[in-house]
Amino acid sequence: MPTTASPGEDLSLVDGLPIVKRPYVLADGRELVYYDDADTTLAPERLPDERLLDPRPATAVMRQDVLTGEWISIAAARNNRVFLPPANLDPLAPQAPDNPSEVPSLYDVAVFENRSPSFGPDLLGPGETPVPLERGIALGRSRPSIGRCEVVCFSPEREGSFGSLGTSRARTVIEAWADRTAVLSALPGVEQVFPFENRGEQVGVTLHHPHGQIYSYPFVSPRTQRLIASIDSYGPDLFADILAHEQAGDRMIVQGEHWSAFVPFAARWPVEVHILPHRQLPDLAATTPEERDELAVLYPRVLRAIDGLYPTPTPYIAGWHQAPVNAHRDDIRLMLQITSPRRAVDRLKFLAGSESAMGAFIGDVPPELTAQNLRESYQSHE
Repeated sequence: MPTTASPGEDLSLVDGLPIVKRPYVLADGRELVYYDDADTTLAPERLPDERLLDPRPATAVMRQDVLTGEWISIAAARNNRVFLPPANLDPLAPQAPDNPSEVPSLYDVAVFENRSPSFGPDLLGPGETPVPLERGIALGRSRPSIGRCEVVCFSPEREGSFGSLGTSRARTVIEAWADRTAVLSALPGVEQVFPFENRGEQVGVTLHHPHGQIYSYPFVSPRTQRLIASIDSYGPDLFADILAHEQAGDRMIVQGEHWSAFVPFAARWPVEVHILPHRQLPDLAATTPEERDELAVLYPRVLRAIDGLYPTPTPYIAGWHQAPVNAHRDDIRLMLQITSPRRAVDRLKFLAGSESAMGAFIGDVPPELTAQNLRESYQSHE
């Protein structure tokens, strides 16, 4: 099989060596980008994707919920996505003779467009109106689910999570998140970019391969809209005051030079950790190499501390809450929120009547107790 080589683009330097970005295209036209570790052992050549693939599904349709004003993407093609496949058919592993996976070559970190996306592949066309310009509520209102959904493969290994990565690989993933945030934010019609990782079948994971996703929404998410309302009520110093309040309290887990990790005052989940940068940053693309370097050490260690609470791995959702592309760039601060429904060794918090139906959460574990346990676990995972 012939090989191809990308000239590559040098990104951040780590110990004097660059993380290299290498763009390619999959057989059905989807974008694939390799990110090579600064200390990679891989050659620059990559195999082409020679699969015969069906055409991509049509872009889904969003419908507006008149009870809330929120947009719901009806993406029926996702119902056929792979569900807990056997290890030899892992779609995120490098391709093999018996495994026609999504990634043709061995890799360090790989990012590609989702084959069954919730948003996209269509983008905003010339003269079309962005969703945010449609104010108000109307019955039967629908719009194409434009945008982009990407898969971020943290490693070619079939087991693990972000917390099990070494520092060099974690740094490459962070570089990929930052680069993709910049690229996706520039796409026509994209209003917000959300990188996230789900770990554990208990939170709906359908692939055990260590990976995350990036959603690029054609609107500002409902959670962010509520945050904007809070900033309007409190003032533009909300995040600076949150950080100062937590740093002075007893829910801190670790305070680094550039980042602080803490259990929030009003935690909804039995395990909930927020990580904030020490200065105003709208998104990952705005972080410096030094901030990314520290995050590559601190963040995996926080995840290992969470796993250290119990004898078996803890399921979680970790999401990067970033400012919208076109608004509130100076007052919404980048924040990582990690949440887990695990409230004991053998018990999960299920969102029952009050939480699911009314959005009124009831906390099961005092946040101060969770913070104390996580501090002790964090210190033991140096």
